[in-house]
Amino acid sequence: MNKTEFAQKLAKKADISQAKALEIVNLIFAAEPGKGIIAVELDGGRKVTIPGFGTFGTKSRAARTGRNPSTGAKIDISAKSYAYFKPGKTLRDRVAE
Repeated sequence: MNKTEFAQKLAKKADISQAKALEIVNLIFAAEPGKGIIAVELDGGRKVTIPGFGTFGTKSRAARTGRNPSTGAKIDISAKSYAYFKPGKTLRDRVAE
């Protein structure tokens, strides 16, 4: 399912226009800087928890030394933060059925 299909289903279930549904989807999930409720919270180092569905959060990975697989040369890999999603128990159980 892509964003347009998601908005179509939301519009049908919520009995709103497809344009309004797409606007709502963008308000929640947009990843551009300064947009998207979830992305803004993650930028601030906060978690977004939706009970039964899951948790969006960030984790940090420390700097480390790796190897170039083609030459075997050592390379420095810098530290970074990354986003993660951990599904909630209700969602995990539903998908497992």
